[in-house]
Amino acid sequence: MVHLISKCLVKASPPPKHPAGQKCHLATWDLAKLSSNYIQKGHLYANVPATISIDNIIHNLKTSLSTTLHHFYPLAGRFSSQHELDSDGKVTGTFVFIDCNNEGAEFVHAEAKSISVEDVLAPNSDVPIFIQSFFQLDGASNYDGHSFSLVAVQLTVLADGIFLACSFNHAAADGTSFWHFMNTWAEISRTKTTVPSRPPVLDRYFMDGVKPPLKLPVSHESDFIDRFSPPPLREKMFHFTSEAIAKLKAKANEESGTNNISSYQSISALIWRCISRARRLPADKLTTCRVSIQNRTRLEPPLSPNYFGNSYNVLSMTALAGELLGNGIGWAAGRIHEAVVAHKDDTIRVIMRNWMESPVFSKLSLVDESTVAISSSPRFDMYGCEFGWGKAVALRSGSANKVDGKVMYYPGWEGGGSVDLEVCLLPKFMTALESDPEFKDVVSPAVPLHLP
Repeated sequence: MVHLISKCLVKASPPPKHPAGQKCHLATWDLAKLSSNYIQKGHLYANVPATISIDNIIHNLKTSLSTTLHHFYPLAGRFSSQHELDSDGKVTGTFVFIDCNNEGAEFVHAEAKSISVEDVLAPNSDVPIFIQSFFQLDGASNYDGHSFSLVAVQLTVLADGIFLACSFNHAAADGTSFWHFMNTWAEISRTKTTVPSRPPVLDRYFMDGVKPPLKLPVSHESDFIDRFSPPPLREKMFHFTSEAIAKLKAKANEESGTNNISSYQSISALIWRCISRARRLPADKLTTCRVSIQNRTRLEPPLSPNYFGNSYNVLSMTALAGELLGNGIGWAAGRIHEAVVAHKDDTIRVIMRNWMESPVFSKLSLVDESTVAISSSPRFDMYGCEFGWGKAVALRSGSANKVDGKVMYYPGWEGGGSVDLEVCLLPKFMTALESDPEFKDVVSPAVPLHLP
């Protein structure tokens, strides 16, 4: 259904001003992501003005991407590794860094003229599997950035719209930096500026007293790279209106006797409870809810909001299934809230020190049928990516990092605090979730069709 038209490498222009072969060293947060997949996010655009040709769109995207890579120049490079050897020539450690060689980002032009915008939106249905073909580097681990580009873009021309997909190496940077990059690219494309309003801060953060490069106690990629393939999953988008979220948040706070529980914590507690119920876990089965949490504002002093790289941790809350479901939404939301409040500067530094003593890598195989893994954020400015042909009508992701129990946040298209969740479950669990009374009471009956 998707046909490749052309492929090329887009380099930073003008070339970044630094000595040839400059290394961008990776921090602990970056190295921890080497085993997982690229970030894959894409925008669906409908009703592109007839006065703008596809050739002009492609030319503008390539030109503006080249300028954007000048400011985010590590993304135009490739990973490189150096090994530490003992006196017998045996590898005792590995150093991984970005070689800022301006090899370029991949840009692909494709067509899928038999697919319409409404086919992609698929209201009331699962996310269509053909969307995976809109993304490059399916199945690649971040470590593969040694040979693959750190950014790979695919523009797919549909019957009545376009889909702009980006695969972005997660060991190079996190979701905050991904959306900073995407919004900068859109700004440069839309305004023709060469100086972005929010230049990235490229110097990596290392804990006091720690100097790069950081050595990984591994000799071969097989020691830490996990090539995991999940079983067939159902993926579905669920919409939460701002009114429904406000009621859910009020209920969670009332049950907890507080007013400090956030909308994010309330929704996360709901999905933790409902997926656990859908799985019909035994009452004595230990369940885990994992949520990503930003470190930039929690460090003392805080990092710049424009810090480019990874700067987040994953909080893990556990509860017996009987305990989780025997108490109300306020109890589960309270557990998440307590963990968030406790995540401060001293806690972050302990996590970093422990990681350096015993590195642990993010692996998809660690998410089992008792885990709900929540990522991304409704606070990311996803719909602010306007390249010059209007606002996107929807966001979708590729197959990367998809496992049973994976949940991803998106802001709702209409704004105002609305939220979309992308949920990935085994088919039998998705069917049970769709009919769960607590879930149905909050979620909207259909994904809105955002067409003029």
